[in-house]
Amino acid sequence: MTTPITRRQFGGSAAALAAFIALPQAARALTPIVPFERRWPALSAMMQDYVTSGKVANMVAALGWQVAGPEFMALGNTSFTSGVPADRDTLYRIYSMTKPITGMAVMKCIEDGLLTLDTPIADIIPAFARMQVQKTYDGPITADNLEPAARPVTVRHCLTHTAGLGYSIVQQGPLAEAMQERGVVPGLVTRLQSLPGFRGTAVPSLELFADRLAEMPLVYQPGTRWSYSTGLDLLGRVVEVVSGTAFDAFLQQHFFDPLGMASTFFRVPQGEAGRFTASYFLTGDTLVPIDLPADSVFLDPPPFPFGGSGLVSSARDYDRFLAMLGNGGELDGARILKPETVALATSDLLPDTLAPDGGFASGGREFGYGAGGLVGRGDAAGLFGWFGAAGTCGLVNMHHGLRQTLMTQYMPSQAYPLQNDFPLAVAADAARMAG
Repeated sequence: MTTPITRRQFGGSAAALAAFIALPQAARALTPIVPFERRWPALSAMMQDYVTSGKVANMVAALGWQVAGPEFMALGNTSFTSGVPADRDTLYRIYSMTKPITGMAVMKCIEDGLLTLDTPIADIIPAFARMQVQKTYDGPITADNLEPAARPVTVRHCLTHTAGLGYSIVQQGPLAEAMQERGVVPGLVTRLQSLPGFRGTAVPSLELFADRLAEMPLVYQPGTRWSYSTGLDLLGRVVEVVSGTAFDAFLQQHFFDPLGMASTFFRVPQGEAGRFTASYFLTGDTLVPIDLPADSVFLDPPPFPFGGSGLVSSARDYDRFLAMLGNGGELDGARILKPETVALATSDLLPDTLAPDGGFASGGREFGYGAGGLVGRGDAAGLFGWFGAAGTCGLVNMHHGLRQTLMTQYMPSQAYPLQNDFPLAVAADAARMAG
């Protein structure tokens, strides 16, 4: 889970990421025998600063070119008190970095002919047939502030956050309260009920989540504005209905098992808690633990698999997901998606009905949006990926195959500029390699 403010802080890094496009093959092929700190000095210094200063308990980075094995750097321990070093297999709550995985599951269904980008959600979940829209954004949920939706909510809208669906971690008015009261809660964070934006108990099934979500008014007319939303959670239910397979089982069968992502879970097995990180919330200058491994909410069976925020993963696993995308849908001989499916999924899928100022802008720069992740434009063309609410980052450049994953664990993500600092540091090192 993340909020739009986090995304708008990212824009400054896009121009730096564009440095990768001109990076010569010779720079990419530097021998891994060269220590990580010498190949990636800016990144290494950034990571050292965050960990040694106590801003975070740990940090793990994975960097790789095309299908070559990644390089890892890991610093710190799984918590400030555990004494257990973080490494490539340490488990992290990746929150909204779940969204691109869900997006690719939807694209798999499209590839298999089960639906299209422009299939109305109501064709799959009838409760969405007569949606109402707030006239005043995030205003009262009253008859005088509601009007019928001008067009159906579609799969494309949900993939690109243009459906107009609300999000209880984004909305500030009566809609947020209604969503929390009705259990339209978008994920798990902590057993505490005192954190702003993370209150409420989720309904017990994805089917009920979708039906309850359909009862909520949209905050914008479908297809007119980018607005961060529960669209990817809803698409988890769409995958279930059209495939006839439970959403979590679908991901396991079509992605995690064939990709060897053995450390990616909606529920962390009790036996794996020893490599699970602690989660912290920054209050003032103090990091307060809000979810500890031994009693984590992620050790419990989730109410349902949250397609927008529910996964726990490792740097090694997420790198494999990005490597598959960067290699056109295949990794280590396992074909996950067709090349043309990946090309479509990582292209700009924003609808042509957007208002002139309704797109996804960050730091004064316009981005496209694909299947659950941002899409670079101009000098950042080829970029695809997304971020997580606890400071994580996962990006791949589809033009040259550079992929970058960062794992750490603090909230809120905008408390530090890390999700800017990380790609900027990687870009600086890439530019240095290019000479």
